[in-house]
Amino acid sequence: MNLLDRPRRLRATPVLREMMAETNVSARHLITPHFVVEGKGIKEEIGSMPGVFHVSTDELIKEVEADLELGLKSHLLFGIPNDKSPHGDSALDDNGVVQQSLRALKGQFGTDIISITDVCLCAYTSHGHCGFLEDGKVVNDPSVEQLARMALSHAQAGCDIVSPSDMMDGRVGGIRELLDENGFTDTVILAYSAKYASAYYGPFRDACDSAPQGDRKTYQMDPRNGREAVLETFLDLQEGADMVMVKPALAYLDIIRRVREEVLSPVVCYNVSGEYSLVKNAAKAGLVDEAAIVRENLLAFRRAGSDLIITYHGRDALKEGWI
Repeated sequence: MNLLDRPRRLRATPVLREMMAETNVSARHLITPHFVVEGKGIKEEIGSMPGVFHVSTDELIKEVEADLELGLKSHLLFGIPNDKSPHGDSALDDNGVVQQSLRALKGQFGTDIISITDVCLCAYTSHGHCGFLEDGKVVNDPSVEQLARMALSHAQAGCDIVSPSDMMDGRVGGIRELLDENGFTDTVILAYSAKYASAYYGPFRDACDSAPQGDRKTYQMDPRNGREAVLETFLDLQEGADMVMVKPALAYLDIIRRVREEVLSPVVCYNVSGEYSLVKNAAKAGLVDEAAIVRENLLAFRRAGSDLIITYHGRDALKEGWI
């Protein structure tokens, strides 16, 4: 055959394939979520998420220390309080589980780590919604005020990045304004900008005990919409977001790419609980090669345009040499 172009030439050996690789994943691209509960000496595996645990603050310190040895320096904290109320007031408690954890982490590790906090009321409200529920409807503006107070509480406790995941309109602007008024101009906002009302969140709701009364379709995005993701992202950036996020990741690679092509800010994706648990359970059943499929998924997120990936796979991927 008289072929001028033979792309296989550049795939001939492992070293050559490594040389030609366009995309890479390393520890610096990964953010590890943690589910923090009240108490001491608690480390209990979450039934729907194999290898992921509810941990008390003292056990969280151990996990973060072990992660640092693997090169994982960025951590996302979800608080699971004992006290839930209609307005999620325990989210503002200076001695709340997230606030205590932030102070402990900064006291132990200082600037060696990046502490990110989820700013949302769903784990703190008795009804499981991300904002205030009035007459069966999640109301926007009063919810934003509470979310801003929650973000300020986290900043005061020492977090580096606050990450509002509620999808209320205007919440980024409300948070930025309150942070700046109180001198926290350097606190970064990572906005869950394109967060879809997805079926992939099931295990997470189990982990956070945050299943809502009804659903979240009036504030989280419709999976049928793509242009709306760009609109939401632009609005968050206009209000002061420093970084933007697409969630979930695997079924929304097109959205990650679309957002990446439209904005200059860092783009993050969330490899969510359902995506994680499907892989774990399939691997346990012998249906897939866990190392290969995790590596392929992480590369897909990066290839689509994610600068950073929130994932539960990071620890295993680094410890076992999958990436």
